[in-house]
Formats: sequence, C-alpha cells, structure tokens
Amino acid sequence: MKACRFWTGKSTNGNRKAHNCRCPVWVDGQLAGIRVNKSLQLRDWTAANAIMRDWEIAGRIQQEARADAPVGEACNAFMADAAAQRLSEASLKKYRVLLINKKVTEDRAKFSPSLLTFCAEVGIQFTTQITLPVLTRFREQWKDGAISGVKKLERLRAFGRFLMDRGWWKENLALKLKRPKVKEAPTMPYTHKEMASLLSACDRYIDWRGHAGQENARRLRAFILFARYSALRISDAASCAIDRLSGNRLFLYTQKTGVPVYVPLPPFVVEALEACPRISERYWFWTGVGSKETLAGNWRRTFRRLCEIAGVQGGHPHRFRDTLAVQLLLEGVPMDRVSILLGHSSVKVTERHYAPWVLARQVQLEADLERVWKKDPLVQAHILSGDMAIADTPVLQMPATYQRHENGKAPN
Repeated sequence: MKACRFWTGKSTNGNRKAHNCRCPVWVDGQLAGIRVNKSLQLRDWTAANAIMRDWEIAGRIQQEARADAPVGEACNAFMADAAAQRLSEASLKKYRVLLINKKVTEDRAKFSPSLLTFCAEVGIQFTTQITLPVLTRFREQWKDGAISGVKKLERLRAFGRFLMDRGWWKENLALKLKRPKVKEAPTMPYTHKEMASLLSACDRYIDWRGHAGQENARRLRAFILFARYSALRISDAASCAIDRLSGNRLFLYTQKTGVPVYVPLPPFVVEALEACPRISERYWFWTGVGSKETLAGNWRRTFRRLCEIAGVQGGHPHRFRDTLAVQLLLEGVPMDRVSILLGHSSVKVTERHYAPWVLARQVQLEADLERVWKKDPLVQAHILSGDMAIADTPVLQMPATYQRHENGKAPN
C-alpha cells in the first residue's frame, strides 16, 4: 500500500507516515491473482489498513454501501417528507425555491440558484461532495436581503438535519454558516394623515385596464378599512369569506384551547363592506378561483399603485396590522391580549416587533429617570439656583475622592 502516488521513495517528503502529504491513500498490489491499483478515497492510514485486511480475508475487493445519495434524490426525498408533514403550500414553495427550482433567468444579478442547479453547475453529484466551502459558495450566490437570508439559512439547516438523519451527512454543515446580520427596522404604523391620503386616493385609482370608477373606489376603500381594523394579513383579508362576519363581529381563528377569537369592527367598516361590489357570492374581494398566493400578490400590486397615487412612502399592507397593534399598546392593552388578536404563536413574537410601543414600559422608564434625577447633584444644583426650588428634596453631595476635593480643588 502506497502512502502517496507521487512519492519518489528518495525522501520523506510526501510520505503519508511523516504526515507531510494530503493526497488520498492508494493501494497497489496483487489480490487473488488480479492486479489492484486504485485510490481508497481516504487519508486515514489506519482506516486504509483495515480495508486492506478485509479485502485479504475475503479474497476480493468488497464494495461498501455508499453513505451518500445523489443530490437530486436527496432533495426530492426531503420534499416528499415535507409534504407528508402537511406543511403549508407557502412553506413547500420556499423549500422548492431553495432546493430543486430549475428556473434560470437571464439576469444573473437577480438570480439565486437552487441547490440542485448550483451543484449541477459546479459538477457535484453526491451529498458527500457538498462540503462547507461548497455551502459557502452556494450562499454567496443568494441575492436575498438580510432577513430573507436568515430564513433561507434556517431552511438549509433543516435540509442538513434531514441528511444527517438519513446518514448522508456525518454532521450538519449548514450549522457552521453564520447568520446574516439583521438590522431590525422599527415597526411604523400609518399616521392619520397617511390613512386619509390612502382613502381619498381610492377615487383617483386607475386599474390595470385603465378604468376608474365608483366600483373600484368602493371596493378599494372597503378593503383598506377592512385590513386596517381586522388585524388580518393581506392574504387572509383578501380571501375572507362573507359568512365569517356576524353583525359587527368578525371571526378570526380558533385557539388551540378551542376558544374562538373574534374582533369587533366599527360600524362604518361594516357599512363599507355591505356597499362593496362583491366579486362572488361567497367573498368580498376574491372570486374563489386560483391560489391565495396569487390573490395576495394581485392586491399587493394594487396597493402599491394606490400608495403612489396617495404619495405615501414605504406603504405596504402589513402596516395595517402594525397600526392596530400599536394603537392598542399605546392605550395600555396588555401584550398578551394583542398577541392573541394578531394570531401570533407566542407572545415573544409580539414582543420582538412591538415592545418599543408598550405604553406601560415607556411610562415606567420616564418615572425611573425622574427618580434618578432627583438624586443627581447637578440636577439639584440647577433646581436650587433657579426659580423652581424644591424645599422638601434633600440635597446630596458627592463624596470626596481626594483630599483636595474637600477644599474645592481638583487633583493634578
């Protein structure tokens, strides 16, 4: 057995035993009268000796079962397992985009290849060939932002766990990729002026056919008011069935405990829904044909054009949820109640997005600062020298650090 196929035998340079070579271990010799000269595809000298011993005992070359799988088969197996878990269609689509999407755009600057496409381009066929440097190069081609990159990395890690469970990876290499640095943007609700601009722009809205009329204006106005006061996401608001509204109470969802969650709508919102030209008998804003994803995309484009007419910068439908949540928190509504209304899986999700808007925290912070300031010598000196002297507030003095402090002199 040769330590290195390039070893000349004249020195220890390149000798595997001297640990100076990174080449695979090769075997060269006779086995059962047959010449064997091949690479063992490993660098461990002990493991190579064990393979040679097994071959000599068996009297033939034993092919070990591959501890990997073709990349395409692994991706398809993962997608089949995800579908068996009854994941939502939106989640399955995101996994398809990451793993098996074969769509290639001509504009490479905006194209993020799937793992299957990337492996085909770099000549990788099996999962064991996907090393950490390969994963790093794969992520370098993502054109997503920081937040989308974090979510995409989480899905890649889930795929890595799947490979480990099947024995196709020895460790989850995706865990060694660091998360992108995300700069959390503050949650900004719509102001009263922006809401008025959006509602007034409904009459001036022109659809993609070039038409402007009262039906479009009433439908748009009803949709904006409904999204603003229902706390529904755009896909849920656009596909909301009419029978979910009973009087002025809108059914949102059923909690895990079996308790239904309702939200009361203002009377003028109910009147706007009743005056809205219906697209179908069952829905206000949907025909019931097609996917909810396509429906949400259509309404996002409609709302984007409406924001351009109204002159609202940075407008998007999700800010309606933010507006209602912030309004409740500023009125002192507890965070856990707001979390139930928004349908968050945990109150921690609500805290992460809306904690700066909690009125009780801001009031407590101001009270803490005022209490500290009352003990600050500089504040006390300013109060005593001014017209607003507080007689009942004790004046505190800083303890002298040096002897010269007592005489009013600073140390050198």
